[in-house]
Amino acid sequence: MPEPSLNHRAAGLVEQITALADDLRVRSRTLPGGGRVLDFGVETAGGLEAGRWLARVSMSGLGDVSLAAGDLGGVGWPLVQVATDRPLAACLLSQYAGWQISVGKFFGMGSGPMRAAAGREELFETLGYRETPTSCVGVLESGRLPDDAVFEFLAERTGIPARDTVLLVAPTASAAGNFQVVARSVETALHKLFELHFDVSRIESSFGTAPLAPVAADDLTGIGRTNDAILYGGRVTLWVRGDDESIAAIGPQVPSVASAVHGRPFLEIFEDAGRDFYAIDPHLFSPAEVVFQNLDSGRVHQFGRVEPEILRQSFGTG
Repeated sequence: MPEPSLNHRAAGLVEQITALADDLRVRSRTLPGGGRVLDFGVETAGGLEAGRWLARVSMSGLGDVSLAAGDLGGVGWPLVQVATDRPLAACLLSQYAGWQISVGKFFGMGSGPMRAAAGREELFETLGYRETPTSCVGVLESGRLPDDAVFEFLAERTGIPARDTVLLVAPTASAAGNFQVVARSVETALHKLFELHFDVSRIESSFGTAPLAPVAADDLTGIGRTNDAILYGGRVTLWVRGDDESIAAIGPQVPSVASAVHGRPFLEIFEDAGRDFYAIDPHLFSPAEVVFQNLDSGRVHQFGRVEPEILRQSFGTG
C-alpha cells in the first residue's frame, strides 16, 4: 500500500497550490474553527490549471493529469488525459467520489484522501486499507463553501481536528470543477471493475482520456455534461496481469454500453430517476470504451464504443 500516506502526499500538493494561489485564481481562507478552505470556483474564477491541480490532489499526486488535443465528431476539441502507475491507490483509495457530505444547508460530494482517514466505505474494508494521518485533505464538489459545522462533521469521522484539515472546493459549473470531474475516466473504469468483483490488484497501470465538457451555466447542466463526457467519450486503457479468459468474460460488462439506459444524455436519465444517482442503473457509470492490455500474454481486449453524436447533443454543438 502507498507510502508515504495519501493524505501526506496531497498535503504537499496543497502547499504548492497555496504558493501559486494568485496565478491559479484560487483563494485560501482559514475559518474561525481552524479549518482551511481552498476555493477553486465558488467565489473565485479558478481555471484550467486550477482544475488540473484539483484533479492531482484528488488522486493524492499519484497520477499525471494534462490537456491534450482531440476531436469531437470532426471538430477540434480538448481532452483531459490521465495516467497512473498506481491506479488502485490513486483512483479507488483516493479519487473516487464516494462520500456524500450533508451538513445543514451544505451538500457536497467528497473525494480525495480524507476518505481513507474516515474509512467509512465498504471499499476500504474490502481492499484492506485505512489511514491514521496527522492531517487530512479532501476535495468537495459543491456550489457552497463549507463552514465550521462541516469541518466538525468530518473531524468526528476522520479523527483529524479541523485545524489539521484542508478542503478544496469547486462547483461542477466552474472551470476547475468541470475539469476535475472529467479527469475521472480511469477512476470510473476501476470502480466498475471493483463492483463487478474483478481483482483490481491485477491492474498495474492505466491511461484515460475524456473530452473536456463546456463549462455549464448551472450545476445541474454541468452534472449532465461531465457525466456524458465519460459515459460517451471516455476511453481507458488498462495494463493487467493474469489470465485472458477472465478479461474476455468480464469485458463486455465494463463499458457504459452494458447498461440498459445507455444511449441518452445523462441529464435525461437523471431526471427520469428523480435526480437520484442511486436510482440509476449502476452499470451506466463507466467509460465508453475500455481496452485491456495483458502484460503476461501480450493479448489486447477491446470493449465498448464512443458516441460522438450524444456528446454533441449534450455539449450543445449541434
